[in-house]
Amino acid sequence: MPERGLARSMVEAFVHFDLVAEGASGDAEVTREQDGWLVSLRGSEVLVPYEAEVAAQEEGVVFGTGLSELIDPGQWVLVASTYANRALEGGLFYAGEQADAERFEGVAADWRFAADAVAEALKFFSPDYAELPPDAFWSEMGRSLRESEPERLTRAKLESDLALYRRGLDDFLRLHGDR
Repeated sequence: MPERGLARSMVEAFVHFDLVAEGASGDAEVTREQDGWLVSLRGSEVLVPYEAEVAAQEEGVVFGTGLSELIDPGQWVLVASTYANRALEGGLFYAGEQADAERFEGVAADWRFAADAVAEALKFFSPDYAELPPDAFWSEMGRSLRESEPERLTRAKLESDLALYRRGLDDFLRLHGDR
């Protein structure tokens, strides 16, 4: 039986599979178990406890409450960059086309997810630390980012990115929200 990961929300489980299986989360299977949903893909399993999903929804946090055990801070930074790039591109196309409610919601969601992913990376920082220790990065992706671009993983940079992504969302809503 494969080792099970533990996710804090269904969204986190699917993001995890997109990271480890290169965007293949659409092929994942979800089954109900006694204590949660089991998300399976290519021999890997992630359990999303019912209580964790409910807590995430009640708190309004898409990726879940607490600290991730599946996705390290380097991966969260990469996830945030992906969503921010999608939001920028989507916003440009949206501005050049007629208003489309689905595209509007997609761009807004990308900005929110970018900000939320950065917030996830920031959860790994102790209150008085400006940088994360090497053992905070357990994935190959996270370690590689830390080695190649350590400046992207400082508290100051992440706080700046968080403000930028929130401002991007606010600007998009202000410019296009009344169409």
